[in-house]
Amino acid sequence: MSKPNLDALYKTPAKDHGFTFPLPTQVEGVDPTGRGFREETVLSFINHQGSTFRLKNPVAIGTKVKLIIDLPKKLAEGQNLKLVIKGRVVSIELDDRLNSRKKVSIRFESRYIITPESSAKS
Repeated sequence: MSKPNLDALYKTPAKDHGFTFPLPTQVEGVDPTGRGFREETVLSFINHQGSTFRLKNPVAIGTKVKLIIDLPKKLAEGQNLKLVIKGRVVSIELDDRLNSRKKVSIRFESRYIITPESSAKS
């Protein structure tokens, strides 16, 4: 029996095809002590496989998180729409320059949902 290829499973999303414009994002997850958190941040990169953002809350590789991303009004035809998607943390980089925020990359595990702002928080 062969071992699963963890490198392929947790590979950081390729940055060659995606968007690098900042989008306001809310991240929900559980820290390494088991406490739930909800943190406002800014998405720095997204493609069809995953995304990258900065977090103050500690997370571990493999942690499940939910992103609630504010869609630009131009894309949402003037409505307050949110993109809701879940994934797992695949990479964490420390950055002392930004108030101990860590650069976190996730790989998406679910299909996305686009929903009005009032429905996204449930």
